[in-house]
Order: sequence, then structure tokens, then C-alpha cells
Amino acid sequence: MSRFFTSESVTEGHPDKIADQISDSILDALLAQDPKSRVACETFVTTGLALVGGEITTQAQIDYNAIIRERILEIGYDASEKGYDGKTASVQIALDPQSPDIAQGVDNSEDTRRYASDDELDRQGAGDQGLMFGYACDETPELMPLPITIAHRLAEQLTAVRKDGTLPYLRPDGKTQVTIEYDDDLKPVRVEAIVISTQHEDGLDLEGQLEPDLQKHVIDSVLSQYDIDSSDYKLHINPTGKFVIGGPQGDAGLTGRKIIVDTYGGYARHGGGAFSGKDPSKVDRSAAYAMRWVAKNIVAAGLATKAEAQVAYAIGVAKPVGFYVDTYGTETVPVEKITEAVLEVFDLRPGAIVRDLDLLRPIYVQTAAYGHFGRAGLPWESTDRAEALKAAAGA
Repeated sequence: MSRFFTSESVTEGHPDKIADQISDSILDALLAQDPKSRVACETFVTTGLALVGGEITTQAQIDYNAIIRERILEIGYDASEKGYDGKTASVQIALDPQSPDIAQGVDNSEDTRRYASDDELDRQGAGDQGLMFGYACDETPELMPLPITIAHRLAEQLTAVRKDGTLPYLRPDGKTQVTIEYDDDLKPVRVEAIVISTQHEDGLDLEGQLEPDLQKHVIDSVLSQYDIDSSDYKLHINPTGKFVIGGPQGDAGLTGRKIIVDTYGGYARHGGGAFSGKDPSKVDRSAAYAMRWVAKNIVAAGLATKAEAQVAYAIGVAKPVGFYVDTYGTETVPVEKITEAVLEVFDLRPGAIVRDLDLLRPIYVQTAAYGHFGRAGLPWESTDRAEALKAAAGA
């Protein structure tokens, strides 16, 4: 029996993604000057306003106003007729230092205080309690699920043809959605449906211009990159008939409101914590990256064709309180051996994750649109431990 799975993505001009990018632009600027910055930066955008709040402790001196405006303009909101303008929007800042009650548990963990551990990596406790997931599968070369991968590429292409002038009438806000048919063996076999909603200038001919332009310059361009049947699919382009009012004028945007777009498109579980605006002492972010690293190396090692890893922490404690691997019956060695191998090869204490993935760097704004995973060049996308995992699992 065929099964269908759907994932969505959004462009960098979507209001929630504007907020994510502002938060991560601030994070990167702080880390560039002070790698030990503690950052929990939330952004709210609406018509004519960008409000940044949260908790930041840092030695860095940055121009928040300039960073926020520069990011809005770079996205493409640079004129009042687009409904939002980085030059004229009101920018408000409401930031406090990190709570000392939290800081003491991160700087000097329970492992050190109560149990007198002299291991330096035991000193850094988790910045909060919580559970984080990572996932990988063999559906794409990036070891990502196919629906979210195509959805991201469509969203990226929408932005590319807007910015390079191919389709100059497009505006920054947009969404994509892709439905993929899977066969009885849960292998992707066909594109079932594509939905694209894109902001555009007023007066555009939807059927005569927008639809054929998107078919040629966005959809066909992207689908040609994938070895999957796309000969007969349902296509919906701007189904409401008009999308002129968009961005923060159309909908308010908030940091951390696109966590499924950010991860696996619903294909895997999510612990609930958002990523953007958080420095890597926050395990919501760093441990989710580590779990992707773990899961991707499991699949790259040939130990399974699908792998999901979960880790859990207590605030102020270095060692995880729980770890779990699920390979959905695709494992080539017992799951118990895979789990033991992961715990042998990977150190999942927060300080070790930060060290091993080199996370105290300004690398985050690039993740704030089009997904945090499946992107070349990011440290958690490395398969550098696949051989060690294979050996440890006895494969």
C-alpha cells in the first residue's frame, strides 16, 4: 500500500524566519567578539517593528540596531511598498543578563560541586533540562528525508530567482510544501503534490506569468536534481489567488516558531526546544546538533539505513540522564551494540559537544533559514566517526 508523507519549508522572508535570522545575527556578532557569551535572544517582528528581548551576558560591544536593520535589508525588506523596511522600522531592545542561578549550574556543575569530579569537561553543566533528538536516513546523499530536502531546495530557489533578478516581481515571503509517495518498503518513489505560496508585487497575472515562471525557474530546476518520478503531480501555486501583503505586515513573526522546518519536516521526533538565538551552552541547540551528528554517523557507517537518537539532560548536570537509539528495524547489528558503540565513540557532555563540534564560533545565522541539517560545511554534518562506530559495534 502506498503511503504519503508531507513536509514544508519557508523562505528567509517569512516573518518567523526574519525573527530567527535576527536572533542568530546577534548571536554571531557576540560570539565573534566574545566566544564565551551567554545568549538567549528572542525576536518579535510585526508591521513597522522589530523587538529583541532576552538574556545576554557578554564582554562584547555590538551595535544591536545596526545588526537588526542590516539583516532585514539583506533579506529583501528594503522599501515601504513591500510592507516592511529595515531602514525605517522601529527597533526596540529589551535585554537583561543571564540569571546567576542558571549561570552557577552551567559554570560549575553538580558533578563538580557535589561529586568532586576533577574532569574539566564535568565542570560545564547543561543549561537546562530537556530532551533532544537527531535523525538520519539514506533517502538523500545528505542522509536527510526527501520531503523536507526538496521543500528546502524549492524555498531556496524562490529566494535565488528573486535576488538574482530572474523573477524580480517576487517579494521575500514564501512557503513551500512537498508530498512524496512511498512504496511498501517505505522507499520514496514519486512526487505526489507541491504547494508554493510566494509573495509578489501587486497586479501580477497569476496564471499567465507566475505559474509558468515558477514551473520553469523554480520547480523544474529543483526536481531535475532528484532521481524520483515527477511526471504527474498535483501543483498548487498561490491557491488564495493573491499574495501581496506578506512578511511582518501579513503575520507577526517570532523566534523559534518553525522548529519542524528547522529539523526533519516532521519525519522524526522533536524535543520541543528551538535553536535560534541560543549560544551552545543551551543543550536545546548543541545537543540537537550532536544527535544529528550521532545519527548521521550511524547511517554513514552502514549500521542502519534509518537512525534516530535521543539524549536527555538535567539542568546543571554534565552527564546525560538518558540516551536512546531507534533504527526502525533497519539495523545491521543489534541496536544494543549500536548504542554501546555510540556511548564509546561520542562524549555527550555539553562541554565535550562544544569542544568536538567547535561551536563557540559565529556560524549560526546560516542555519536560521532552509534548515539546520543536511547542509554542507556544518560540523555536525561530518561523518568523521563512522569508521570508529563501525569498529566499536563489531560490524
